[in-house]
Amino acid sequence: MDIDVTTALLVAVVGVLGTLLSALLVQRAADRSRQRERERVEELWGRRSEAQELRSCYVELNAAARHYLAALTDQLYALGRDADLPYVRQRLTEARDQHREVYAEAQMRMPERVLDHAGTLGRGLGAVYGMVRRLDDGVPRPGDAPAAVQEGIDALWERLRELRREMRADLGATRADSGR
Repeated sequence: MDIDVTTALLVAVVGVLGTLLSALLVQRAADRSRQRERERVEELWGRRSEAQELRSCYVELNAAARHYLAALTDQLYALGRDADLPYVRQRLTEARDQHREVYAEAQMRMPERVLDHAGTLGRGLGAVYGMVRRLDDGVPRPGDAPAAVQEGIDALWERLRELRREMRADLGATRADSGR
């Protein structure tokens, strides 16, 4: 009889322990599942945040480049009119400084293929800026002429469109360009 009682007691203890352990294992599995879900959500938020920061960077770079090109165009048109020149010079300097600042930040964020386009645009902007300033200062180099500046500006607008296409592709913008 002792064996029957001992066996029954042992079965009862094993049953209780099994029930307790199963509850503990279920709780632990649920905790792991919640932790994985939290990590997935945090990762998704991180990717969204990075994508938003990159998008903002692209928007700022595009706006700064457009502003710089507009200021170069204004400077070119103001060369023959002394009255507007101080204001236009100041605007051009501010646009150049703003572009430099935005480009420096973009260099730390953009992928290499987009950065190559941005670098080409930046070097072109610097070259046209140099021409405009030399014309304004009255010390042009051979090849510096208002017509050459205008050609450079026109080419830079096209480079900006190429850069914008690369940035949009990097962001996954899939809408077709409107015939451009």
